[in-house]
Amino acid sequence: MPEALGKRPKNQDECKTFRQMRKTFLVAFILFASAPQFYATRFSSSQRGPSIQTIQFRSALIGKTLPYNVVLPRDYFVARVRRYPVLYLLHGLGGHYSDWTTKTNIADYAQKYRMIVITPEGNDSWYTDSATVPADKYESYFLKELIPDVQRRYRTIETRHGRAVAGLSMGGYGALKFGLKSPGTFIFAGSMSGVTSSSDADLKNLAWIRDSLQPVFGPAGSDTRKANDLFEIVSDINPGRVALLPYFYLDCGRKILCSVRTRGSRHSCARKRFRTSTASCPAITAGLTGTSRCRKF
Repeated sequence: MPEALGKRPKNQDECKTFRQMRKTFLVAFILFASAPQFYATRFSSSQRGPSIQTIQFRSALIGKTLPYNVVLPRDYFVARVRRYPVLYLLHGLGGHYSDWTTKTNIADYAQKYRMIVITPEGNDSWYTDSATVPADKYESYFLKELIPDVQRRYRTIETRHGRAVAGLSMGGYGALKFGLKSPGTFIFAGSMSGVTSSSDADLKNLAWIRDSLQPVFGPAGSDTRKANDLFEIVSDINPGRVALLPYFYLDCGRKILCSVRTRGSRHSCARKRFRTSTASCPAITAGLTGTSRCRKF
């Protein structure tokens, strides 16, 4: 089961492993970030294709079958004792679990890094336990059912140092939220064009996103909104726990409208001294992390 709290590496060997794994996830994710172009057309590979499996998982919490795809390294069935790091890759609003493997070349890109990639079904849940539909417990499903199921079925590295989460748009929000709320579960959290605010004012020009929020989070000012607001979560983090958080990476294309609360958040992560990298979108770089505090490898 995923750890409840983050733990500091105990010795030099653990520190080295920590840095190597974090760097692997970062390099891989930066490459993945160039792949979607909001689910660009998939090209064919001249190499032998990677192994992709689909698991029809029945969620007891949600009461539905929530399938997920699994991209396995080419040597998975040869190296029978090797354990692999896992990247959970979340789809965006209006998408489904199969988007990453059918509309991008993510499976081919992943092979270089010898990691398992899991693409779960999140529907339009915002990866959150719904305030209005009691059975739609998608955050609980992800943490309490999906990750343990993957660990039972596949040879994964079962500590946080071998587990990352990332996503596009709604999935970017989900990845950042999981990284902040469950720091003992992930070593890395990455967001591509992530929606970072649930404020009606911030989303006034994005009605299709704004309209999807109330069924999940309830009305403005609700307890569910407050509990899942990224900026509220950041502001409430004790400075002594910052070192236990995963590494955060945020990316957004220059020609893509990114929903970012720039006022009031400029110093939020910088003041907390989060370990972050940003790319591409000036609004994110200046508005969320503060470029002077970004730490590169």
